Amino acid sequence: MTEINTEFLAKVEAIAKKVGEFQLLHWNKVKQDSIEDKGLNQLVSFVDQQSEQKLVDSLSEILPDSTFIGEEKAPNNRTITEFTWIIDPLDGTTNFLHGLPVFSISIALLNHGTPILGVVYCPALNESFTALKNQGSYLNGDRIYVAQNEQLKDTLIATGFPYYQFEKVDQYLVVLSHLMKSTHGLRRMGSAAIDLAYTACGRFDAFFEMNLSPWDIAAGILLVEEAGGIVSDFSKQGEVIFKNEIVASSEAIYGDFLQELQILVRN
Repeated sequence: MTEINTEFLAKVEAIAKKVGEFQLLHWNKVKQDSIEDKGLNQLVSFVDQQSEQKLVDSLSEILPDSTFIGEEKAPNNRTITEFTWIIDPLDGTTNFLHGLPVFSISIALLNHGTPILGVVYCPALNESFTALKNQGSYLNGDRIYVAQNEQLKDTLIATGFPYYQFEKVDQYLVVLSHLMKSTHGLRRMGSAAIDLAYTACGRFDAFFEMNLSPWDIAAGILLVEEAGGIVSDFSKQGEVIFKNEIVASSEAIYGDFLQELQILVRN
């Protein structure tokens, strides 16, 4: 039986970096006529598709009989086996296609539904965030922790704008207005995996977003938790991988931050 340990994690990290090399070869070079629009503001290119296939092929080699949930491969699958990979081959596709360096490869491994391994690799920034359950989170091999600011007025918050489901956009704008006034500011990176990784290492104090998919957040959830943070939905419920909302923060501000989001729960 394959042991999921630091040696195994190193293999997964190496796979992510290899796919990252492929992505950098095509960064700033993808032509408009090779970009597919899967729906409103949901872009995909051959780089996404080939990156995912490379991940599937390589991860299957190191963990045979594992199954996959991915943005391009089996996106509607919710069947969890003993070992299930949840992968986003290119989180931040729009950034990638516009030449911005903020994009990532997100790889999570679940054991009977519980995240036990997470990798978020940012090729253009050469940053590799990794975590194993009960063994901490790391950035390029150095241990990381969530921020410890105790008051919202001292925090920097990350979020993502609604880009294809707009039912709560008015309430969302109210929340943004409140947070603009009560924190150091808001940032929208365009990659939920990076938002969660940055929350894990303390660059952001908290992150929240709606309308996300499992592959956007699965690896980042473990990164935040192993860095000492809390992850839930807006109603304090855990196990958010297959929900469409997430909040992640340090324990120090979690309660106050959730209060700022309650308009999204009530309406």
